[in-house]
Amino acid sequence: MFRKVLVANRGEIAVRVIRACQELGVQTVAVYSEADRRALHVRYADEAYFIGPPPPGESYLRIDKLIDVAIRSGADAVHPGYGFLAENATFARAVAEAGLTFVGPSPEAIALMGDKVAARKSAQEAGVPVVPGTPRSLSDDELLAAAERLGFPIMVKAAAGGGGKGMRIVTNPAELPSALQAARREAKGAFGDDRVYLEKLIEGGRHIEIQVLADEHGNAIALGERECSIQRRHQKLLEEAPSPFVDDDLRQRMSETALALVRAVNYTNAGTVEFLVDRDKNFYFLEMNTRLQVEHPVTEMVTGVDIVKEQLRIASGRRLRYTQENIRLKGWAMEARITAEDPYNNFLPSTGKITLLQEPTGPGVRVESGVFEGFEISLYYDPMIAKVIAWGETRGEALLRLRRALQEYRILGIKTNIPFHRRLLDNTNFIGGVYDTGFLENTPELLATSARHHLHPAAIAATLLMHQRRQKALVLVSGTGDRPSLWKIAARREALR
Repeated sequence: MFRKVLVANRGEIAVRVIRACQELGVQTVAVYSEADRRALHVRYADEAYFIGPPPPGESYLRIDKLIDVAIRSGADAVHPGYGFLAENATFARAVAEAGLTFVGPSPEAIALMGDKVAARKSAQEAGVPVVPGTPRSLSDDELLAAAERLGFPIMVKAAAGGGGKGMRIVTNPAELPSALQAARREAKGAFGDDRVYLEKLIEGGRHIEIQVLADEHGNAIALGERECSIQRRHQKLLEEAPSPFVDDDLRQRMSETALALVRAVNYTNAGTVEFLVDRDKNFYFLEMNTRLQVEHPVTEMVTGVDIVKEQLRIASGRRLRYTQENIRLKGWAMEARITAEDPYNNFLPSTGKITLLQEPTGPGVRVESGVFEGFEISLYYDPMIAKVIAWGETRGEALLRLRRALQEYRILGIKTNIPFHRRLLDNTNFIGGVYDTGFLENTPELLATSARHHLHPAAIAATLLMHQRRQKALVLVSGTGDRPSLWKIAARREALR
């Protein structure tokens, strides 16, 4: 195992990696900008080095500074976390050229799968179904002609990068020229690459991804699926594992397909193969993320596999500790991304000092946070400040625990999206697992400031009944007033087991 690891990131993911290293007996090195002098990851690491002003382009995205710190600190490996340089083949190559180990896939795999057009081609060659679209980067005139053949609606997508940048939905030919220009402009600014391509829009589809692990000895496993369809402008807000839509047969077929792609591109370390699944359970390859995912904790909770530790073990040359037969999904997990945004003002970023912070605890609740009371939230970085993950033996129990955790969560001094998540968990369609990637657009009341929402006892009872695997009866005990008592429901449910 490595002796010392540089964590080339910040916030909650840096803290997460540092904790995994500590449990493995590995020393850690943090880096920080002027805005992060008092950050948690700086406090938790064994060593910390200043790397520049707050703008990422002058600090966390400076490959030369990161390599310099790694060498000066005596680190023998670099973990990129996610975001920033995590999927940058140039950075991975620079780490290797400096005589260090990059905790992730090879630079070649990052470059291949990071180019969405090349990734689609690789998937097709491996026999993986892809969403109908243009096979390579084309000129605007060629894309206009291709759009007519594909038929509308379509998606304009950036060939490089991810995170919803450079993406546009186009419903008719008249919208396409301006959408192409806007997508190219956004992609150029975000990734330095203005190439785009087209995909047929699968209406009513669900965004479902398969977590994979592969070592350098030819072993590869799939850790089940994650449901990631609750999105706003292609940005994930809440994830769960397993998916309420996926059955055992579909899970097996998707997992086998993901592993076929992993082997075809000679992929190692942790990765995620993302699919779009239509209403008839046909699935199509979207892209492969060559890094740790924000939502990895829900997979860890239902499989018992510490994905970050496995990343470190694989990068150090060890074999996977698990075979596919070892992977059994137990229970259910949900994750709510907590962001410093105002959900009732078009998700406008919120900045300022956190004057009070009370994080939830209790059975089945896990919080991964990068902030503390007194911490200053700036505009320089991603607005996600924490994640709340809840596990339960059933989907109903996981939902109840997440809702309870969000009620306990107290943050003052900034606005957060916690009220949105609480309203989402009260929505009867979400409770029933009936949603797709267009859910928020089709449920505007979730973002309406004046909308009143009430829990529906029948919907909650039906969800608990549907997902309860051992319980033979369910007694719904009403609370006082016009709201049902979730806590009495849960208590009665436990008593009947």
